[in-house]
Formats: sequence, structure tokens, C-alpha cells
Amino acid sequence: MNALRIFTLCHIAGAICIAELHVYLQTILAASALIKARSMTISYNWLSEYLPEKIDPEKLSRILTSIGLEVESLESYQSIKGGLEGVVVGEVLTCIPHPGADKLKLTTVNIGAESPLNIVCGAPNVAAGQKVLVATVGTTLYNKAGEPLTIKKAKIRGEESSGMLCAEDELGIGESHEGILVLPQDTKVGTPAVTLYPVYTDYIYEIGLTPNRMDAQSHMGVARDVTAYLTRHNSGTFKIKLPSVNGFKPDNQDKEIDIQILNPELCPRYSGLVITGVTIAPSPQWLQDRLKAIGLRPINNIVDITNFILHETGQPLHAFDLAAIKGNQVQVKTLEDGYSFETLDGKIRSLSKEDLMICNSDVPMCIAGVFGGKQSGVKDTTTDIFLESAVFNPVSIRKTSVRHGLRTDAAVRFEKGVDISNVIYVIKRAAMMIKEIAGGSISSAINDLYPAPKEKTHVALKYHYLKKLSGKNYHQDTIVDVLEALGFEKIKEGMDEVWVAVPYSKPDISLPADIVEEILRIDGLDNIDIPSSITITPAIDQNGLKEDLKEKLAGFLVGRGFNEIMTNSITDSKYYNEQTLQSVVKMINNLSADLDVMRPSMIETGLESLAYNINRKNENLQFFEFGKTYSTTGVGKYFEKEHLAIYTTGQNHEDTWQQKGSAYTIYQAKGLAYALLQLCGFTQIKFQIEPGSGLIEVLADKKKVIEIQSVAAQTREKFGIKVPVFFLDLDFGTLISLKETKKITYKEVPKYPTVYRDLALVVDRQVHYDQIQDIIKKTNLPLLRSTRLFDVFENDKLGPGKKSMAINFAFLDEQKTLTDKEIDLMMTKLITGFEKQLQAEIRK
Repeated sequence: MNALRIFTLCHIAGAICIAELHVYLQTILAASALIKARSMTISYNWLSEYLPEKIDPEKLSRILTSIGLEVESLESYQSIKGGLEGVVVGEVLTCIPHPGADKLKLTTVNIGAESPLNIVCGAPNVAAGQKVLVATVGTTLYNKAGEPLTIKKAKIRGEESSGMLCAEDELGIGESHEGILVLPQDTKVGTPAVTLYPVYTDYIYEIGLTPNRMDAQSHMGVARDVTAYLTRHNSGTFKIKLPSVNGFKPDNQDKEIDIQILNPELCPRYSGLVITGVTIAPSPQWLQDRLKAIGLRPINNIVDITNFILHETGQPLHAFDLAAIKGNQVQVKTLEDGYSFETLDGKIRSLSKEDLMICNSDVPMCIAGVFGGKQSGVKDTTTDIFLESAVFNPVSIRKTSVRHGLRTDAAVRFEKGVDISNVIYVIKRAAMMIKEIAGGSISSAINDLYPAPKEKTHVALKYHYLKKLSGKNYHQDTIVDVLEALGFEKIKEGMDEVWVAVPYSKPDISLPADIVEEILRIDGLDNIDIPSSITITPAIDQNGLKEDLKEKLAGFLVGRGFNEIMTNSITDSKYYNEQTLQSVVKMINNLSADLDVMRPSMIETGLESLAYNINRKNENLQFFEFGKTYSTTGVGKYFEKEHLAIYTTGQNHEDTWQQKGSAYTIYQAKGLAYALLQLCGFTQIKFQIEPGSGLIEVLADKKKVIEIQSVAAQTREKFGIKVPVFFLDLDFGTLISLKETKKITYKEVPKYPTVYRDLALVVDRQVHYDQIQDIIKKTNLPLLRSTRLFDVFENDKLGPGKKSMAINFAFLDEQKTLTDKEIDLMMTKLITGFEKQLQAEIRK
């Protein structure tokens, strides 16, 4: 069920659970990149040929959007941009050298107006007596890049010029720029250029298709939907106007080709025929215009016809040079791994044993459904062709297409599924067009191999179910009329239900809800009734703590200058060593070669973002991301873990006129970790270095919650990062579990003052602050509320291998004001502990 269907059914059902709707909408947003397929380009003129009546382009655009074929753009099209408006035939009356420029000429040109035009021309071939094309003042011409040039009156080197004598490329009717275009002498002066060079005009629709709408990937498919709409909203029954193939028949059977399907699970149907005596030449202008209008480049008549049929019917075809079919045999099969095959683009590709190939009796000729081979393609010298019309397994085509990076129009259609019942109609239609345009004879019957004919899917739709999902009452006759207009076949009908057979062109339909969607589409999505009241079931908040904590942490980090990023959970296996790859989750159908595993750690995807910014001179970076990592211990045993990942590099603030910024350090990373845990309500926080790894572990309530590291240079080099990067990895799952056990308590603000004392200890340089804190805890002073290291000083005067650590102590008694004697006693206990356990000296 696609996103549009999910939203529609939620919107109109009448009783909506807000929590469920939120999940649906989140699903839609998260999957938006996958839901939208490539846009489908539709020609208005072409589409109109199949419609039962003429429809205004704007009205047709509204109809298409209403039935779920969203029109993303509607633009007018001209085969020559500007339509040659303002360009007329003129006669050069005089042509003399320009007095101020050696390469320019002064001409007078008669265009049939009251007086001749004075035009300065730089073309080397301009001469008196020529018939030429003149762009008059006010005319806009377009260059190859589509940039406009408006002709104005001008003075060129002191001489007046009122127009422009044009070359072929300046008008868009050719490529030559050697000189102006010279017309035959009998061409009449004043004739509009469009009379001599007809301009094909059209309207072009860009339609955003969801992946399930393979039936709308052609002009006929779109026309079928529009015709069904007309049947629903106009009186009468309308039929799509399909080109007839009744006149198809073989001229002879001189060139029979034996076809064998050796992998029927990958090729359920394959048909072919032979056409001999064809002439390879440019296509007629009408065919070239049709293809150019939808963005295709004409190649030759045979290739153009197969492209035309593809966009007309949605069925890909392939034409082989018959001379390349050795042994008069076509075999549909797979080959061994590593077989080298040269494709039409001249590249040598190493085949997989899963790639389905079209072969002759000796060698492969084509990657089935994806791309043709160099040796078997139609050439200028080709006289006989073998025409293929087939259906291939969508999963196989998608894998092969992605594996070789060949996203062809044919592959896109095969991987979404094509109408298996349309194979014969399409090959007949193509053969008749080839015979008409390229000449030749149909020299074989259609050899159609269909080993296991596919049964149609049967679906039962109950009318009360339709009412429940759509919120609208439909008459039984209306339901049947709409479905039959879409190609469904009514099997039987009861008092409260109708059974239909689904057309082969709609392989995504298998459920009653799918049928409801079809009816809603053709009725018009903008005709859905909005209920006057909605019943809402209150949602139970089950993830409040988790979401609140995310908001709290994100707000804190943003307030400190961090930016939140979102990176791809799918990443490149090349980033990881063999040991890590043993437990990664590998993609079965990866979208590209460098997106093949689910990330086992957060570092690499974050470094990609850092590298992208650093390469664009954005070097002082503070990023954070809430994300997941993935691992597996075997088939069916998959694990995911939530993280808050923090990345910093460069300076912690920009240089200003008051002070220069300082580089980010590991100490600031530790401070940030401490602040995050304090924000979450933890007071028992401890730092410890994991031996041999360089990682700093941060414990809260004796459980490891955060890991801090300076990213190794070897890791940074993979991304081209030369500057230090600090990475904090917060185990969000552990943080939540700890947070759930903590209770929020409140204490009254103390009435009595806090007393502070400072102490400077001279200790060995190897002593860490953690050791000092351990001694303070063991001294067990209830009135000691906090300690703070505020200075570290190293100097030879302190003694070899020594350093001074200055610590601030805060004492508080909530029952009374502390006296100096009480404080001195506690300080003496602390000093004694430091002297005994650390051999510390007290600086006076």
C-alpha cells in the first residue's frame, strides 16, 4: 500500500487514532525517497491520440492529479524554441564593406515592408541577391544552451543595424555556423520562416509516479486512467482508442529462429520474429518530433520505433542484427561468473552467474531486459533484424541493473513488472510500424514461448468495506463501470460484494483495499468527502521519557553551538576491517556498490559529513546525531543499538577582535560528557581510561554510558581529514535504563552559607585527579559537598617529575554555620590522606 493510500484511508475513515496516524505520517516521511520513482514524461499530443475526446491541457492536468498521477510540471514545448516568431524571408539588395571594420558588411534587406532594413552582418558568405532569413527587431532567438537573445536596434561601429541575418544554429534549425543560411532564389520575400521550417508544438507533463504504478509508465496506461475518469464523470461509456494490429500477417516464413528458454523462472514469456530487407535511415519527422518532445534523442528508424513503442505501451523491445544470431538460435539463459561481455556503450563488463542473458548458439548477445551488446546491435549496414518482445523476472532485472550500474528505461519498467498479456500485441504493433517506415518483409511467424501461463488474481470487494474505508456510498453499477474501464473483469456479483479478476497490467493489486484505492482514484482524490466529525482515541504515551530526554539533550547541544545532522544508516563495507565485517548486517539488494552494509558504528558516517564540510572550508565543526548501529550473530539474529554521537573538530569558537579561538581538546570533550550526564540528573560520574585502547570511559552510577576518543589518524585518512577529531559515543539505551530508575527529589535551598577552601598539592606527574577524588571519598566527610580542580602547574622548581594541582573544596552544614575549627579539622583529614597515599606535599 503506497503512502498516498495510507494517508487517504486514515483521513477519511471517520475514526482515527492519533498515535497511529502519527506513525503513518512518520512512515511516509521516512520513506519518501523510496516512494517516489523517476518522473514519467507525457506528451499531450501523443496522449490525446488515445483519448476518446479532446481535453484542454490545463483541464487534463487537473484530471491527472485528481486520479493520483500528480502533475509536477506542465510546460509548452516547441521543436525550435521561440517558434521562429519574428523571423521572415528577406532579399539582400546591397552588400558593401563596413567602413570601420574589415570583417563586417553593410547590407540593405527587403523583407516586404515599406522600406528595406539596414543590417550590419559579419557572415563571410553574405552577398547581394541572396534570399536569407532575417530576425526582425523584437525577435527572441535561443542558443543551444537555451539562453535567449533579443534582437534590438543597435549601432555597430557607428552604423545602424535593424535586425540580424541568421545562420542555421542561431535559429535552431541546424548545426552550421559557417555563414548565414542561403535559401533558394524562388523563395518569396516576407514568407514567415515557420512556413519553411514547421515548428512542432506540444505540451509536456512531468508526472510523479509511485513505484506501484507500473501501469502508468506509458501513454496508453495514462490514457486508460483518463478514459476511466471520463466514464465515471460523464454520461456514457468511453473507450480508449488503441492502434489496431488486425492487419498484421507474415509475408513469408523464410527466416525462422529457434527460441529456447533455459531459465523459465527468470523469463516467463519470450516472443520474437524476423523482419528482412529493412533500410536503416533517419526516422520520419513526426517520429523524431514525438521522441524529442519527451527528451529522447532520435538514433535511427529501428531504434526510434522500439523507443516509441516503449513509451506508447510500457513494453520494452529489443532489435538484434539477424546476422549476429549464429546457428539461427536464441537461448535465454545465465552464464558462469566472470564472463566478459561488451555492451553497446563499448564497455567490457564482467557478468555474474545471476545475470540473465540473451545468447545465440555460441555467445551472449544482450543483457536481458537491461542493455544490448555491441556485436548484435542494429548498425547502419543492417538489413535483417530479429525483434524481441519478452517479460523478465523483476527481481532479477533489478539486481542486474544495479550490479552493472545500468539504469535504462527498459530495466526500470521490467523491474516494476510489465503486462505479460500485452507481449504479442506490442510485437505486432512494432513489426507493422517497422514495415511501414523502414520497409522490408515479415519473414517469420511470431515464435511465442509461454511455458506457464499466468493466472489472473481474483479479489472480492464487499460494498460495506468500500463504504467503511472510503466514507462514501457508491452505487453497484458505478463500482463495476469504474473497474471495467480500468481493465478489471467482473467474475460474479452478489448482494453485498463483487468478485473481479485483476488485469495483468496491475500486479500490485491483491487486496480489497487496493480495489478501494482504484475506485477512489478514478472518482477523484479531491472528491473525497471530509467527515463533519472525527472520533479520536486518546493515545497512551509509552515513550515519553525517551523522547523528552532527546529533546533535552538536543536543546542543550544546540545552545552550545552544535548542529544536528542525519546520516545514512547504510554505509560502505570498505571502511571496516575483516573482524568487524564478521558481525555486520549486509544488504541483500544494495542500491549501489558503496552502500552495502548497515553501519556497525557511528564514527564513519559522521566523518563523511565532517569531510564534506572541511573540503568546502567549513572547518570549525560541532555536530551531533541520534542514530542506530546494527549487528548480527547469524541468520535471524539481528541487533540494533541507539546512540547519541557527537563530533568536534577545529576551534571551539571563531576568532574575534577580543580573543582568538582555541583548538578543541580532549579536556573539552570530557567536560561536555560531564555536563551531559549532569543535565540528565547524574552526580556519581567517573572517568577511566580503558587500557591499550586510548578510549576514555565515562561511568554514571557505575555503568559505562559514554566513550570518548580522539579519532585515530589512520581512520581519518580514509576520509581525507588531516585535523584532529574528537568523538563522543553516548549509549542512549543504557542512559534511558539508568534514567528510569532515578527519582527526582527536591531539597530546600540551604539557609546557611557554603564555606570554600583551596588546597595546592605537589604530587608526581603521573597522578590523576581521579586518584585524588578516590581519596576524598574514602575520607568520608559528610559536610564536604563538592570539589573542583581549578589549576595544574608544572615547573622544575617544584622538583623533578612533580606538578602542582590546586583544588577547591566546598563545605556546608544545613543545620548551622560552620566554624573555622570544624573546617580545619576536615581539611587536616584530607591532607593526611593525600600525604600518606600520594606522598603529596602541601604548597604554602
